[in-house]
Amino acid sequence: MNKAFLLCIFSYVLALVAAVISSSFFMDGHLWKAITIGHIVATLIIYLASVLAKNSSFYDPFWSIAPLPIIIYLSFMSYEKDENLLKVLVILIPVTYWSLRLTNNWRRSWKGLSHEDFRYIDLKTRFKKFPYLIDFFGIHLYPTLQVNFSLFPLYYYFLSDFSPMPIALYIFSFFTIGAVLLEHLADEQMREFRSQPENKGKTMNRSLWKYSRHPNYLGEVLFWWGLYLMTLSVNLNFWWLFICPLSMTLMFTLVTCSMMDNRSLLNRPDYSTYMAKTSQLLLWWPKS
Repeated sequence: MNKAFLLCIFSYVLALVAAVISSSFFMDGHLWKAITIGHIVATLIIYLASVLAKNSSFYDPFWSIAPLPIIIYLSFMSYEKDENLLKVLVILIPVTYWSLRLTNNWRRSWKGLSHEDFRYIDLKTRFKKFPYLIDFFGIHLYPTLQVNFSLFPLYYYFLSDFSPMPIALYIFSFFTIGAVLLEHLADEQMREFRSQPENKGKTMNRSLWKYSRHPNYLGEVLFWWGLYLMTLSVNLNFWWLFICPLSMTLMFTLVTCSMMDNRSLLNRPDYSTYMAKTSQLLLWWPKS
């Protein structure tokens, strides 16, 4: 396990260095283009590490790790320009909380190179004639582009000049922190449930999970909406950026949640009853 973690850390440090170097060649052009190129190059490094390790779950922490250096860089650029520390902190605090919490959640759950996410295995099995194409484009590149697209509103946020700070900005910053807290609580409740041997093979239907089949994913979706709403609060002309968190919402509702539900239906005899009564994503009273 220790060797696996060291290999993972080395790969991610290498990916960060490669991202910084590659993006530096494009800084004279559109800033987000340079960031996107760095994001993709980092993904390529992690993909190569995944191939060498024969485990696509090497990519799992990339979702939460990669956005943090991007936001730190944008924060630094913004502070250099207008020296508004509060403008930086209202974004940096929720994003840092989200990134560190989700990455630590992965660390606590990762079982080493012997474990690979069932979704990756299913995808590569379903398209077994093109395993490397599915691995790169479906498992690695698509999530990177999804996260990159969902971060896009913050590019406009940090480039915007506004004073004083809108009250709505503080409200939506707390909203975003609350979304991460919801995800945090849901994950901890599930971890506690699974730690009890008598619950093996049973469906978690308590606490937040009584009102939603995927309250952790609800928190994740609301986090991305929070980033958009903070951008919108400083300039209503950015309304059209709603397509960024909407795309994330559609990915979770149409793909991620469905895959998790289908797996639970196969593994838990009581899940079909739970599924019929309980909302997929939104917190809602279960049907009688």
